[in-house]
Amino acid sequence: MDEEPQEITTLVGREVYSNSGVFVGEVDDVRLDLDRQGVTALALSSLSEELFGSRVPANKGVMIPYRWVRAVGDVVLINDTIERLKSIDEDEEVVV
Repeated sequence: MDEEPQEITTLVGREVYSNSGVFVGEVDDVRLDLDRQGVTALALSSLSEELFGSRVPANKGVMIPYRWVRAVGDVVLINDTIERLKSIDEDEEVVV
């Protein structure tokens, strides 16, 4: 059964969780590759304090590669790579 394609804008506002159920943030915007006609990244805001803490200022967000997305439904599920942030030393720079 083929599912009908959804509008990209339906991603905006969806909550993002890791496969293990950890809240990551909320989709604020998407980055597109117009030549390939696809999404390349998700811009997240309302970030998880547990994951990002003081690493990302409250008024800033992060970009995550779309290749991390595992499923899109009522929420967006991404792989558990994001949870590695919990184990990064505070002195290390976080690049997502």
